[in-house]
Amino acid sequence: MARRAVVLLSGGLDSATALAVARAEKFEPYAMSFDYGQRHRVELQRASDQARLQKAVKYITVNINLRQFGGSALTSDAAVPKDRTEGEMEAEIPITYVPARNTVFLSYALAWAEVLGALDIFIGVNAVDYSGYPDCRPEFITAYEEMANLATRAGVEGKGLTIHTPLIDLKKSEIIALGLAKGVDYSLTSSCYDPSADGGPCRRCDSCQIREKGFSDLGLQDPLVKKFEG
Repeated sequence: MARRAVVLLSGGLDSATALAVARAEKFEPYAMSFDYGQRHRVELQRASDQARLQKAVKYITVNINLRQFGGSALTSDAAVPKDRTEGEMEAEIPITYVPARNTVFLSYALAWAEVLGALDIFIGVNAVDYSGYPDCRPEFITAYEEMANLATRAGVEGKGLTIHTPLIDLKKSEIIALGLAKGVDYSLTSSCYDPSADGGPCRRCDSCQIREKGFSDLGLQDPLVKKFEG
């Protein structure tokens, strides 16, 4: 019998791949997205697309307003950094980091998992080809999983909840290759921090550059870029 799993689904490349991995591992995926006041809300449509294409058992969008706090270019009117070199991206935690975002998201996923009787959560965090966000590191995931097993009925009863991070040690090109092998349609994902009104990627923010390099390293063109170039 298939096990249930909550899959955090942003609509980006990584989370779409994580959903595909959960399905390949024979989990019944329950997908969860967040409308949290992000400037790149087009990702919510792409999350809905992926949930439909990948046949999530159920897909929900949770509404929370992190824009009330600000503190990030993604939840305020601060400018999104663009045209940065790899060295500049790695130099410090960027202003696109949303304070405590993954902690908040995992807490909602944990609550839904308890209701569903699920002992598994998938999250597409990556600690290699990314911008150094503190809540994408293995240490954070390990600590959160330990806390979750102290704070839930299942954990106290010794059943044990697992947070799956299938992409955490992969380069972006490896993530893309994995997703392509599992049939992910990357033209229906959105990774851009500052997309145009029609959802087109800016191709200049950190996320766009890392994504495009991942495809380039495989000798491929990003199908999303191709779609908007006509």
